[in-house]
Amino acid sequence: MVGQLFTPTFSKEDYSVGIRTDGESHGVVMTKPHVVSLLLDLVGYDPKEALDQCALLEPSCGKGAFVVAAARRLIESARARNVDLETLGLAVFATDIDEAHIEETKANVYEALLSLEVPEPTVSLLVESWIKSADFLLHDFDGRTYDFVVGNPPYIRIEQLSRALLSEYRCRYESMSDRADLYVPFIERSLELLKPHGRLTFICADRWTTNRYGAKLRQLVTARYALKSYVQLDHNAAFETEVSAYPSIFTIGNDQQEEVRVFQLGDATPDRARELSNSIRQGRNGDQMATVYEEWFQNDEPWIMIGPNFLEALRSLESRFGLIEEHGDTRIRIGIATGADKIYIVDRDAEIEGSRLVTLLQRNDIQKGRLHAPEKCVINTSVDSGATIALDEYPRLKAYFESNKALIRKRHVATKDPERWFRTIDRLHRDLVGEPKLIIPDIAGSTEVFLETGKSYPHHNLYFITSKSWDLEVLGGLLSSQVALFFVWSYAIKMRGGYLRFQAQYLRKIRLPEPDSLPEKLKTEIAKAFCDRDFISLDRLALQAYGIETLPDFPFKDTRY
Repeated sequence: MVGQLFTPTFSKEDYSVGIRTDGESHGVVMTKPHVVSLLLDLVGYDPKEALDQCALLEPSCGKGAFVVAAARRLIESARARNVDLETLGLAVFATDIDEAHIEETKANVYEALLSLEVPEPTVSLLVESWIKSADFLLHDFDGRTYDFVVGNPPYIRIEQLSRALLSEYRCRYESMSDRADLYVPFIERSLELLKPHGRLTFICADRWTTNRYGAKLRQLVTARYALKSYVQLDHNAAFETEVSAYPSIFTIGNDQQEEVRVFQLGDATPDRARELSNSIRQGRNGDQMATVYEEWFQNDEPWIMIGPNFLEALRSLESRFGLIEEHGDTRIRIGIATGADKIYIVDRDAEIEGSRLVTLLQRNDIQKGRLHAPEKCVINTSVDSGATIALDEYPRLKAYFESNKALIRKRHVATKDPERWFRTIDRLHRDLVGEPKLIIPDIAGSTEVFLETGKSYPHHNLYFITSKSWDLEVLGGLLSSQVALFFVWSYAIKMRGGYLRFQAQYLRKIRLPEPDSLPEKLKTEIAKAFCDRDFISLDRLALQAYGIETLPDFPFKDTRY
């Protein structure tokens, strides 16, 4: 934790992050009861132990699922030891920024304690002591530390935070870098509040373990703490509502790193969760297909939990071949984001100066393995030097923007830069329009690569690769193969339905042989197979190009046409 020690005051509006269609606030995802129980088992909150001598923290209590379950265990433990229940005021501390959630948590805990026949005065005392409304990331804990931290931190993107609040969080938390979701500093702060040998168990998205924004948090964990276990889940196995990314359950201890067991829990049924809990508490791998890592990853390395056999194959390839962007001028970029596509994507005959329109390639222009001629254009708000255009020089465009001014000004980029309120989020590099490029959609089951011959500019959900070092048909063929996919599969976020995110940070993990090292005959065959969309041949030819006989049989959804 870094930065100032005083706590500034923020308004209710600063904490407003919007409402989902189901009526719940963004960032709030409720955990199923049997998964709550599993997390308490994993963190070691066992009613057979003297829990009255310990302190448990729930940093984002929502409607109180974890607090209710922990309270039941605490009361059971205390009664078994004849502990006066009124002395348990410091045994639990739960916070939430949402006053409505706090009131609901209090009501649920109140009801649970009464059902355990705890006297009403004691119930009231404990509820008021345990549950407080606070911004966990800014709250002054006055030196208190905890034996257990457990919960489901909020899923809130930085774009949903007010500028003032985001700035304050970034001043305080090193992990709040790049585009980190709010759960990342929640993990950092929670770790800081652990007692020596204390443990944290959270359930949250797995993205921080491999992507760029999780690098500083991974560095912190490997330098100062110890990952104990990691449980991989199906996308909607643990929550009451659906999520798109795969969640995970991880336990981190404030002690020395030893071996790590990684479990596949899959659909997380109550029986499977109970079986896993018993296996871990008894020190067994059980039938849960645990993979044991005797050594864990170092520094900010991505946690590539694909199993030792897969990891060995990946490391072998990485030791022999260079990264894709190490090959001369080969570059990976993302298409243009506007912040308001309904306004900035227009028909070719729109009443706008033609010099401001650029043909736009969109995801729906790719159908069944083929690029189709784009029908739309994007408004280019930049001159070739990169500067924003002088709007007065384009009267028709100015009139169009003025007619949509209210919506345009609502964009985040416009509020940050009111003088250039009409500019797109990204600059359009006009010099790249006429350059041939390989197009790769952001979300797919496998690497879908298409050759665009220099007639359009990609939209923001398409990545594109330019290179003068490679024959793009040869490069496209290698990138379309299972070998290239293996690199992305090893690092990338797994999405619902078996799809992957083909973001630039994962595409840059692909390694390639040197272009000049490949025989001309092989390059010709690869180029032909790419143009013919012959993926069986491409997979076979890529093995030859990489000098390997086979790859581990890794699971992926083959969406190539």
